[in-house]
Amino acid sequence: MTYFDAIILGIVEGLTEFLPVSSTAHLILTSQVLGITADDFLKSFEIIIQLGAILAVVTLYWRSFLQWQVLMRLAVAFVPTGLVGILLYPFLKQYVLANTTVVLWALFLGGVVILVFEKWRGQSSITTTAEISELSYHTCFLIGCFQSVAIIPGVSRSGATIIGGLLLGLRRQTIVAFSFLLAVPTIAAASMLDIVKNYELFTRANVDLLVVGFVTAFIVALLSIRWLLHYVAKNDFTVFGYYRIGLAALYAFWR
Repeated sequence: MTYFDAIILGIVEGLTEFLPVSSTAHLILTSQVLGITADDFLKSFEIIIQLGAILAVVTLYWRSFLQWQVLMRLAVAFVPTGLVGILLYPFLKQYVLANTTVVLWALFLGGVVILVFEKWRGQSSITTTAEISELSYHTCFLIGCFQSVAIIPGVSRSGATIIGGLLLGLRRQTIVAFSFLLAVPTIAAASMLDIVKNYELFTRANVDLLVVGFVTAFIVALLSIRWLLHYVAKNDFTVFGYYRIGLAALYAFWR
């Protein structure tokens, strides 16, 4: 991997982490297009640079992390993903994370789900106007269960979380904001677990590459978050459904 590769992957991560298109899938496919060797360091790189994206969330939403009611709800929502991650981490990293077939099918089927969901869903399905600090713990736990499905690369953590929240009757703006906040403990835990298990991979040269990818992802994510908040105030996610299906079909044809 070169510094140019690290910058490109950082841009891709920052652009896609909070969109319902799967940043992990984009990182995997982009690394293949760039011809980067799919070794253990690349897999760790793709996990750890997500910390740059969640630092953007902390920067923009730091006040929310000072609210006890919000922190408790994030903790409850994190439990399902934390358990699934601990139990399946070795298997997923070895057999699934670089599996292009799994990624493409997850992208395609996820796009279909988004299109069907947006077609079916109307504003009448909104049953609560509660803010994040007012959500029930039961609702938060169920949102976490939806997020845990995104441990499969290509599903999209933000997509699963947002659609799950909408199915539970939350306002789009509320669940999008909750998805941003929930990314912090989720990605931080995944990154720390990977660092602990693979610390021997982080030579000086590899750490430099991680720093470049991290900083790039942070800067781009700051812009991506602001854009998405503006977008969801006026639009649904239909365009992302078509995008996922188109990307999966195009890449399957290209390879």
